[in-house]
Amino acid sequence: MKILHLANHARNIGNGIVNVMVDLACTQAAAGHEVMVASSGGEFEVLLARYGVRHVFLPQSPRPSRVPAMLLGFRRLVAQSDPDIIHAHMMTGALIARCAVLQRRYRLVTTVHNEFQRSALLMGVGDRVVGVTRAVAASMAQRGVPAQRLSVVRNGTIGTPRFADTPLPAAPGLQRPSIATLAGMYRRKGIQDLLHAFAHLRGGRPGATLYLIGDGPDRAEMESLAGELGIAQHVHFTGFIADPRPYLAETDVFVLASHAEPAGLVLCEAREAGCAIVATRVGGIPEMLDDGEAGLLVPPASPLALADAIDMLLADESARATLTARAQRHLDTFSVQRICDAYLSIYEQTIEAVLPGRLAQKAVRGIHNTTTP
Repeated sequence: MKILHLANHARNIGNGIVNVMVDLACTQAAAGHEVMVASSGGEFEVLLARYGVRHVFLPQSPRPSRVPAMLLGFRRLVAQSDPDIIHAHMMTGALIARCAVLQRRYRLVTTVHNEFQRSALLMGVGDRVVGVTRAVAASMAQRGVPAQRLSVVRNGTIGTPRFADTPLPAAPGLQRPSIATLAGMYRRKGIQDLLHAFAHLRGGRPGATLYLIGDGPDRAEMESLAGELGIAQHVHFTGFIADPRPYLAETDVFVLASHAEPAGLVLCEAREAGCAIVATRVGGIPEMLDDGEAGLLVPPASPLALADAIDMLLADESARATLTARAQRHLDTFSVQRICDAYLSIYEQTIEAVLPGRLAQKAVRGIHNTTTP
């Protein structure tokens, strides 16, 4: 099967959408498919090439001045590669794949990663629309996407090619007890709530230290808030860390305090690392934590509830150990290989539903081309 993935970039900056796309492309190529990625490029190009994934430079932007060149480049790429499936992971790619070619020989699959955005409705243009959790699919159904075009493939990171054959970085030597989050520095991620919660619980746990792993546009605001709360000397803003596994391995309590979260990919990483997890009951987070079996769920935007849950786990080593053990159950459901298999099945079903026999016809042509002198 010929598969073309579309994304805005292939940069290694902690973007969960890009990470999922790279994992999927590499795993599909390893399974013997002809896979391409079209984007504005980035550090992941090296990894893609190692797995036999061809990267094509195709900047994707909704800015009117860039649309003509983008459409022309896309049409040329499709004419040259004749993909069976185009898989769009972001809004701009979905729209050009749907509108740039009048008579499409390919089928379009879109994955809705951030359904809380208004632009998520535009991802409904796919022949098949995939939600990364049941909550995301339900939201798209409410927005008018027919049930017969909706599927669910839950994200996961177990067995990711991004860390394959990569030596584990040195242990950071976190101060204990340690509380950490791995998230972009955005208000949507509830960083401000976590800071308030930490300030509240530090009164009874003066040795506790908070690690905020990630970067983003609201970092300066969060650093200022830490100062206002009088906890700046006990809060470490690490910035973006490409391989956070050593931090997760030393974390006593991992927190994801998001106000909106379709899937919470970092929860897979925290579970694999053996963290005791506290997270907010929003979006797809409960699904990522086995409906509360693999982590404590608290209301969003509730610093006191967050502080109480964290403090309970720090105080009760037995409860923490029990939660850690539960977090490491059923990890196979988050495997990258499972996700690859699920998408390949969706691709085949989508092609056969609209273009019956296309894959079989291409296979026959391929055999003929290899046996004819």
